[in-house]
Amino acid sequence: MKQKKIPMRKCILSQEMKPKKEMIRVVRSKEGEMSVDPSGKANGRGAYVSKNLELVESARQKKRLEQFFDSNPDEMSPIYDEIIRLIYREMIPKR
Repeated sequence: MKQKKIPMRKCILSQEMKPKKEMIRVVRSKEGEMSVDPSGKANGRGAYVSKNLELVESARQKKRLEQFFDSNPDEMSPIYDEIIRLIYREMIPKR
């Protein structure tokens, strides 16, 4: 049986290539609205972030997402919070 190809994406924070399922997508829509896209199917300019708390916290301090999307820090604060919430949600074992 033929092996199914695993889609790989590059993390904008660590520059590492990882499977798409191990990443969180951040999207800017055509209207300029920023959001976290857990499904990976929202329209707009997307970028992938590794599910690594230390990496996300470091990026928040260095304003890496603001630089990548060329946006203001006030707009990105809830995005960082949502990414961290999604990482914690996956850390909790499902019953």
